[in-house]
Amino acid sequence: MFTKHARKVASVLGVAMALALFLPKLALADEDDPPSVVARLAYSQGAVSFQPAGTEDWVDAGINRPITTGDKLWSDQDGRVELQLDASTIRLFHSTGFSFLNLNDNVTQIRLTEGTILVRVRHLDDNETYEVDTPNLAFSITRPGVYRINVDEGGDATSIRVRDGEGQVTGGGASYSVRTHDDAVFSGTDQLNADVQDLSADYDEFDTWSAERDRRWEHSRSAQYVSQDVVGYEDLDDHGDWRDTPEYGHVWYPQVEVADWAPYHYGHWAYIEPWGYTWVDDQPWGFAPFHYGRWVNVEGRWGWIPSPPRAEGVVYVRPVYAPALVAFVGGGGFSVGIAVGGGGGAVGWFPLGPREVYVPSYRVSERYVENVNVSNTTVNRTVINNYYQNTVVNNNTTVTNVTYVNQRVPGAIMATSQQAFTSAQPVARNAVKVDARQMASAQVQVRQPAIVPSKQAVLGSSRPAEHQPPAALQQRAVVAKAAPPPPPPSFEKRQEAIKSNGGKPLSVTQIRQIQPAPAARTQAAAVRVAPPPRQAPVSVREAPKPAQPVNRTAAQGGQGNVANRPSQPGQPQPGQPQNNPANRPGTPNNEQPGNRAGERGTATQPNTVQPNNRPADRAITQPNGTQPNSRPPATNDRPPSAQPNNRPAPTERPADRPVTQPNGTQPNSRPPATNDRPPSAQPNNRPAPTERPADRPVTRPNEQPTNRPAPAERPADRPATRPTEQPAPRPAPAERPAPRTEQPAARPAPAPKPAERPAERPAERTAPPPPAQRQQQQKQPPPEKEKPKEKDKPPSR
Repeated sequence: MFTKHARKVASVLGVAMALALFLPKLALADEDDPPSVVARLAYSQGAVSFQPAGTEDWVDAGINRPITTGDKLWSDQDGRVELQLDASTIRLFHSTGFSFLNLNDNVTQIRLTEGTILVRVRHLDDNETYEVDTPNLAFSITRPGVYRINVDEGGDATSIRVRDGEGQVTGGGASYSVRTHDDAVFSGTDQLNADVQDLSADYDEFDTWSAERDRRWEHSRSAQYVSQDVVGYEDLDDHGDWRDTPEYGHVWYPQVEVADWAPYHYGHWAYIEPWGYTWVDDQPWGFAPFHYGRWVNVEGRWGWIPSPPRAEGVVYVRPVYAPALVAFVGGGGFSVGIAVGGGGGAVGWFPLGPREVYVPSYRVSERYVENVNVSNTTVNRTVINNYYQNTVVNNNTTVTNVTYVNQRVPGAIMATSQQAFTSAQPVARNAVKVDARQMASAQVQVRQPAIVPSKQAVLGSSRPAEHQPPAALQQRAVVAKAAPPPPPPSFEKRQEAIKSNGGKPLSVTQIRQIQPAPAARTQAAAVRVAPPPRQAPVSVREAPKPAQPVNRTAAQGGQGNVANRPSQPGQPQPGQPQNNPANRPGTPNNEQPGNRAGERGTATQPNTVQPNNRPADRAITQPNGTQPNSRPPATNDRPPSAQPNNRPAPTERPADRPVTQPNGTQPNSRPPATNDRPPSAQPNNRPAPTERPADRPVTRPNEQPTNRPAPAERPADRPATRPTEQPAPRPAPAERPAPRTEQPAARPAPAPKPAERPAERPAERTAPPPPAQRQQQQKQPPPEKEKPKEKDKPPSR
């Protein structure tokens, strides 16, 4: 019994030790797997420069170039760029500095040093991180939507417009959430100041162009045949047609002008780590068909079989990006027996067909090999495992017992010189003629040739760029919420490591081993990880308002403060308290809050009197002609007869109705802006008897209060009371407002009630004469008909 028990224990320990040795290797292999996604440079307009990771050279950006971690882009003053990912699109406006701090299956981390980008996220997994890092904050996108982010030229302000979606801002020890229709500007570095308003419905040219590009994806016919995780499938609509075949199902046939066109013939090879040699096609649609799916020749015409879309009841595997789905031919250093360029060998390849296994040339796990094949074609998993054991585990690169359908298709195999292959030269212009019979029986190499690349292979076939970002902009640091990986080492270090690795691409682990310490310090200076927020995230609309309003640039919306928004000038926006001085529109002419047009419902123009105002609301005329609310008088462009409210309406209350003076002016009217007569000659500067005593000044210029005639002693030039007119009611003492502190304590006694006024109005009133005529009238005695003694005489019979 003891022996049997000991055997069981030993067996269990043996299995445990085997797992302990095997699992680290499996974990290491998974860690070395390259990302299954890349960004495609799908569109380039104007001056756009590109700097591959680990180099200091800027070259012109070319379409279909895969963009990955460490790559940088600069869109100059007339530039415009579109980057496509499997579930999102990133567009760059002019004068924009952009790079990827990290890009893999679960993380998309963008570095934006200046300018404007527009991000549309179509799908976001639960464990996926989508982050945009700017010089003063990190913006994490937490929901699919459309986001526009702008960094001003100084790098101390970031604006975020959310047309749809939700995100979180981290920086300055604080965290804010932004939601749909938020238009927020965050200024400052050590402390964020948030200014938010409702997003305007106005679109500028960048928004319009981006929306047009989105419609290509939204209305793509190819979406019903291709997985939506395939990058660039929408470009197939305008450059080919779909047909159904009994053997392969849906097949896309490109429309080409070259009679003997074949896939992987018109483009160049670029060296992009960690995949190694990568095909970059010249055609505008040439991304999806060369990194996903398989090619087949049907009745002499090449067609592409795509990665299948999601189907109900079928296990879906996300399509995995591959650098080039081809097999290489030739033996003995890939020489096909033709001397090229002084005896150097040539490199030949052909496209993989349906159900044929792609074997990566870079270090990967068995799971990666399975996913990169089953997601792109229909293939037996047992066949995949056999390939993995034979080629990856046993390091056997030659396949002799497999028949490749495209190897025997006329014109399928393409060959170029080794120099052209390793220096990103155009293949079509450097093609090597090969014997078709010899190629049909040549050995097939499942891996790319183990040739050390030149620096030109990393830069690609583009020429040096004429426009580069400013040096200060390239060194500008950004704030990150998640710490990015260290930057890649220089090309020179990688080139030496590739030579030591036998010409094979370096794995992720090998690249980290040659990462120098100075590069890590440089990365630490270029990226500052934001400290944890001091409190839980709050809505940006609840954030403390800045003491000074944020001045928005044109790229940040050009809408300025809330009062300057073109859609609703001078009106506070929803979500902002109206009593907040920082967000409230400025009152014109120093108007008091109680008299704002927005609160009264109707705008009150300067120097006008509202006819039906209550006594407490009526304008009070000061000696200098200004109002108590300190509004300056408007220039009086109109003649006195055209001024409003010079004549009382029939329905006016007697207390509010002005009394016509002999010179045609009103007792409560303001003096005209052009004061062309001395103060002593202006008899109508006194307020009406019914005005509030608290608002009436004691003295006026050149006027003594004691010399004023008593109300009962009317001067000869004032008209007598009208027969049946009712006296103006005086306001009750309880309704009178408290006296103002700035007024003197002594006030003249209120005028007594007028005696008796006639009920009949004058049949006709003349307009007040101009100032010059008024002066002349004042020097002359009043007409006889104006004298009270003549008016009171009974008519003769």
